[in-house]
Amino acid sequence: MTSTETTLSGPLDAQPAAGDRRRWFALAIVMTAAFMDLVDVTIVNIAIPSIRQDSGASVSHIQWITAGYALAFAAGLITGGRLGDIHGRKRLFLVGIGGFTLASALCGFAANPDMLVAARILQGGMAAMMVPQVLSIVHATFPAHERGKVFGLFGAVVGLGAVSGPLLGALLTEWNLFGLEWRPIFLINLPVGIMGLVLGSRFITESKAPRALKLDLVGVAVVVLGLLMLLYPLTRGEELDWPLWGYVSMAGAPLVFAALVAYEKRKGERDGSPLVELSLFKVKSFAAGIAVQTVFGVGLGIFFLVWTLYMQTGLGWSPLRAGLTGVPFSLAVSTAAGLSVQKLVPRFGRGVLQAGALLMVVGVLLYLWEAERYGMSISSWQMALPLVVMGAGMGLIVAPLTDAVLSEVPREHAGSASGLINTVQQMGNALGLGLVSVVFFGVVGDDVRPEQLGPAFVDAFQHALGWVAAVMVVIFLLMFALPKRPALHVEGATELPVVEEKEPELVS
Repeated sequence: MTSTETTLSGPLDAQPAAGDRRRWFALAIVMTAAFMDLVDVTIVNIAIPSIRQDSGASVSHIQWITAGYALAFAAGLITGGRLGDIHGRKRLFLVGIGGFTLASALCGFAANPDMLVAARILQGGMAAMMVPQVLSIVHATFPAHERGKVFGLFGAVVGLGAVSGPLLGALLTEWNLFGLEWRPIFLINLPVGIMGLVLGSRFITESKAPRALKLDLVGVAVVVLGLLMLLYPLTRGEELDWPLWGYVSMAGAPLVFAALVAYEKRKGERDGSPLVELSLFKVKSFAAGIAVQTVFGVGLGIFFLVWTLYMQTGLGWSPLRAGLTGVPFSLAVSTAAGLSVQKLVPRFGRGVLQAGALLMVVGVLLYLWEAERYGMSISSWQMALPLVVMGAGMGLIVAPLTDAVLSEVPREHAGSASGLINTVQQMGNALGLGLVSVVFFGVVGDDVRPEQLGPAFVDAFQHALGWVAAVMVVIFLLMFALPKRPALHVEGATELPVVEEKEPELVS
């Protein structure tokens, strides 16, 4: 969730005052912003069919409504963290939450699908300015002995956001407030964002890093170029009958990423502030973990979009029914995540993560079997078992994975590594969303009559589930390169690296 990269090289200039009650207001503000971002990611998926029907969005539009956000978020995460270190985390947080609120308004009042896609890309970029500051502000605001309790609260907020997002999106879409259809899923951010902007300017303590890394805007531009060369042809290829330029563009993407590696190597030697710290990839567990995070993001990107299309367009369910159907999945993820970190990983190590991957394979295959058996007549309760199995598997992976990836990373690179982990997961998610045009809409085809659309979506969903199962098998195999006993809560690996800051100055 963070890309803060400045580590502690000396004592803090000043510890936050333990008796200052305003720090709890600051905590509530930044956690509300984090909750808003988490909900916004999950709330959109459930409303995609309504957006498509109401606005006339094309297949590529609905992919870019989700993938555009993920791409902008991923591309800006590390830069957002560095900007906070350089110019002040409070300042960047306020810029981020203000921009996120404005982008939400543009999404809510979008006149056409193109405007909605552009506003979602802006929203993702603003989230990249806002989110990296959250845990950095916590470090600058709370003394060390209070941070354990604070991070526990943060974990609860993350879990609540994951569970409540789809339900909130379903309710807002179902209610059709003021005849606005899907638009309230974005407009609900306006009062929350304005409140966060006003209160944040008053209660958050400003802090900077005296030795912050420099920006690498060229690196960001090259990353975005490479991803666009890969994603744009994937999303438009099916609609345009796979033109030659699309294959040329996708073939050229690896060359762009190779150029990025060469550039980052030279920049690291020149000024020590590359966008990507290439030396991290010499750590076997980190390199494997980055691969796991990327592929995991691909699998989740495919599943969650095709799942909501399957339930609402394929089966004809309402957004509320689709949202309620996903509750067992969310609860299973939260429960298994808590057990994995507290009980299972300390005892069984890497095997817990691999068991999670296998559980997800079993859950996906069980879902595939039920979807084939019951077809259009499948019910929500029949989906409950495969969703619980999949959710339990996902929970066993998501909570301890970052610890496993970072456990062998040197302390001085922990911040850079954690930022890169979150970045590649978002990039994987964007890639998975781009692949939906191949694994789902490619099966549906362009010549489907309206009365055939439901069965076509059901068949395409089954095809996509096969891809998701294959992705989870790849993840299981990649996990063999992770440490057998990943060290949980080791210094400099699992916690956000402590940041140096100037003497806090509360805004009155």
